[in-house]
Amino acid sequence: MPHPPSRPEQTSSPTLEAKVAFLGRPGAYPEAPARVEAVETHMSWVFLTDTHAYKLKKPVRYDYLDFSTVEARRLDCEQEVRLNRRLAADVYLGVIPLVLDAGGCLSVGGPGEAVDWLVQMRRLPAQRMLDHLIRNGTVKPAEISLLARRLARFYAAAAADAITPEAYRQHLAKRIKANLRELTSAEFGLDKDVPERLARFQLGFLETHTGLFDSRVRQGRIVEGHGDLRPEHVCLLPEPVVIDCLEFNREYRILDPADELGYLALECERLHAPEVGRWLLESYTEASGDVPPAALLHFYQSWRAVLRATLAIWHLRDDGRHPHKKWVETTMEYLELAQRHAAAAAS
Repeated sequence: MPHPPSRPEQTSSPTLEAKVAFLGRPGAYPEAPARVEAVETHMSWVFLTDTHAYKLKKPVRYDYLDFSTVEARRLDCEQEVRLNRRLAADVYLGVIPLVLDAGGCLSVGGPGEAVDWLVQMRRLPAQRMLDHLIRNGTVKPAEISLLARRLARFYAAAAADAITPEAYRQHLAKRIKANLRELTSAEFGLDKDVPERLARFQLGFLETHTGLFDSRVRQGRIVEGHGDLRPEHVCLLPEPVVIDCLEFNREYRILDPADELGYLALECERLHAPEVGRWLLESYTEASGDVPPAALLHFYQSWRAVLRATLAIWHLRDDGRHPHKKWVETTMEYLELAQRHAAAAAS
């Protein structure tokens, strides 16, 4: 089916504020929901109806992505649907145009010019999301085993990336250095000592344990994964689904499953449920036969914690929408986790 024409980004196009206001109304949707809940994220607005979720990308541009045009957002929406169907085939329903008709009225689908694009998803039960289950203390080992087996099949089916051992280590070093630049920037006013010590450790570990990383590459373990495997993206249905992969930059999805699973275990630990992470890693090893060395897992968890610290401190740039104290405390919490796992990797 051909797409309706996308309008170039012009001052005469509806503003983001106008689009958000329209999509916040129940009458905007063909299913005529009783109410709509709007949730703002760093790069999107998500509109939750009784049965569906609709994601609208913000017209933002950063070093690592460019959503500044309608066409760029359409392409990213299509990429998001394609990639997320790998682990949530029945959740991602498709891409729908946000249309401006001849009378100047917006509609979801229908005739007219596409002034933006929406990812349409089936709404998942909030009470079955892993972060909710952890907070309620109701996660069962059998459910995590099902998740681990699902992820083991996903990684086993993925083609090994053509990256060389040296390029893989350089990729990790590049991201470690990028985290250091952000966390020691005068813009944020953080104490530089902890980020600098962590970066020295992580870069030193890459140099002194090249064999650990090189063997993972030579075993074909480096694949195109999910990229953002966190408890809030996992829904423990009878067949577990994982949503909201990192779709906008393939480089960030090229990874070691031990890195990605260690990341999910780290986030469970942060939610005071380290046992969930242990169940996950043990079940993955049993299902896959992959036994990543403990020191390597702790290294990955250390660098992921620093990455999460960086993402947390970036919230201070969001036009004052988020309380300064909250994000500084979150940053320090992740840096503490990073130090804990660095110590474990070194022991």
